[in-house]
Amino acid sequence: MNTEEKLKILADAAKYDVACTSSGAQRQGRKGYTGSASAAGCCHSFTADGRCVSLLKVLMTNVCAYDCAYCVNRRSNDVPRAAFTPRELAELTMQFYRRNYIEGLFLSSAVMRDPDHTTEQLISVLRLLRTEYRFRGYIHAKAIPGTDPRLIEELGTLADRMSVNIELPSEQSLKLLAPDKTKEGILGSMKRISDGIKENSEALVKYRSAPQFARAGQSTQMIVGATPESDRKILALAEGLYKKYGLKRVFFSAYIPVTEGRGLPAADTRPPLMREHRLYQADWLLRFYGFSAEEILDEAHPYFNTLIDPKCNWALNHMELFPVEVNSEAYEMLLRVPGIGVKGARRIVAARRSSALDFDDLKKLGVTLKRAKYFITCRGRALPGLNMRPDVIAGELMSSNVCKDLPEAEQLSLFDAEEYRKCLTGQL
Repeated sequence: MNTEEKLKILADAAKYDVACTSSGAQRQGRKGYTGSASAAGCCHSFTADGRCVSLLKVLMTNVCAYDCAYCVNRRSNDVPRAAFTPRELAELTMQFYRRNYIEGLFLSSAVMRDPDHTTEQLISVLRLLRTEYRFRGYIHAKAIPGTDPRLIEELGTLADRMSVNIELPSEQSLKLLAPDKTKEGILGSMKRISDGIKENSEALVKYRSAPQFARAGQSTQMIVGATPESDRKILALAEGLYKKYGLKRVFFSAYIPVTEGRGLPAADTRPPLMREHRLYQADWLLRFYGFSAEEILDEAHPYFNTLIDPKCNWALNHMELFPVEVNSEAYEMLLRVPGIGVKGARRIVAARRSSALDFDDLKKLGVTLKRAKYFITCRGRALPGLNMRPDVIAGELMSSNVCKDLPEAEQLSLFDAEEYRKCLTGQL
């Protein structure tokens, strides 16, 4: 099997891993070296199925010793198998870079033999790229749960970002669908990376020349819809991962039925894309808007409202806090107003220092008044003609979908279009 045939199989096998944002690493080019890494993200390439991505996204091998029920590469599945040698993959990456197809590499792998052996193969690829080919571009490496901590440390010194996929939202689901993986193995590897990043940060304060460890942080991916956990449980888990391990991102992947098996949804089940979208919106509320998971979803409401975004839903359930006066309200509360994003709230706080704002001023500052008008006052006055009953407001928001001339994802987004595009391209 030649390199082109291997690439076709292994690039296609990598498309189900979405945890590959490329932001966060900054490394300038240097004389005698090849490539550079930008915090703004990498240029675009294409996966085997034609989707535009910023990295060469490929598996080292799809020959797997594990038999995870939801995975197309599981041991018992009858699919074409292939494996790169470290030299083949390093040369392929450099060829793609020199042709200006890519700026970086996202490297993952099925578990070949055992986690340690697989990680050693990944390290060999990265060592060739960093030392022999002197490649200074962005590299995201997938850590295999259960790998020896010393190998994780070595992998982290060669990669810009690392990730350990948590895969499923509960230990029970993991035992049912991925019996070869354990909660302890996944969280143990995640903790080792987190500790390594913290230790490295402290070392760099004392020694500027100290080797860096996963300078762009770590991320993880969770499959949504393959198991019965509620949105509330998934969101609470994401919040816990952010707090305990300092993750940069938790990615959510709507379950795609690629195989049949006991405990899995029916093969003709549609991927829960709206559920995935709502989780990403709620994830933004956790990371940028000061919300907690318990505020967004509670025991009485464990699932998202599919017709309205989480921020609007929260506001409608807490109308006793509204309307707020934009000329005097604290920045933290402005962030909780539907239609006001992080950028809009900052602009309001800056602009109101010089003069009192009215509704026309808010439009110029980028506030989405189609949502915000129900929850704010300007100079003590609400917009004339509004019916402030929560059920009427909810009906207006749901019937209009906020703005019909925008794509669905932007219609329902709790942040503005520019921020949404940055999120999609990995810049946030």
